[in-house]
Amino acid sequence: MTKTVFLETDRLLLRAWQEGDVEPFAALCADPEVMRYFPEPLTREKSEQLIARAQEKQEKDGFSIAPVEIKKTGEFLGFVGLNVPTYAAPLPFDPCVEIGWRLSKSSWGKGYASEAARAWLRFGFETVGLEEIVAFTIPANLPSQKVMERIGMTRDFDGDFRHPSLPADHPISEHVLYRLSKTNWLAQQV
Repeated sequence: MTKTVFLETDRLLLRAWQEGDVEPFAALCADPEVMRYFPEPLTREKSEQLIARAQEKQEKDGFSIAPVEIKKTGEFLGFVGLNVPTYAAPLPFDPCVEIGWRLSKSSWGKGYASEAARAWLRFGFETVGLEEIVAFTIPANLPSQKVMERIGMTRDFDGDFRHPSLPADHPISEHVLYRLSKTNWLAQQV
């Protein structure tokens, strides 16, 4: 089967979802350590639904969260990508495009999230023509915040918010917001 590659970096392919991704993705999303900054690990059915939504968004928006694999080995690492959030209630800063990632423990600490995210930022600003890309997570998720900073995003302290999909008293309802404007991204490319 031919792979549809959206983006390529020195070490990674960012490509379309394939049938063979279901098993490793479901295992990734069921891992309590990988999912520790989310409300709960996902069942296989919810992981399959997430893939289906990503494929629909790819068709509709021209981008979405996409699988990441190592070029040399074909190893599935998880996903990185751009996304137009669609929650039951709007985010305080809607409309927006977010960048996000979820990678296997075996890939942590190797720079894969930053490498793939930089490729998606370039795509978002240069190909799609976005003026801003945001990212958000809970305050305790320092690893993701470090990736956000490494890829040039800055924390918007005034933009911190409670996630509209969670009850206000939920332990992870509080979120921090990072932003990157096209102007700031272009300045960093010099």
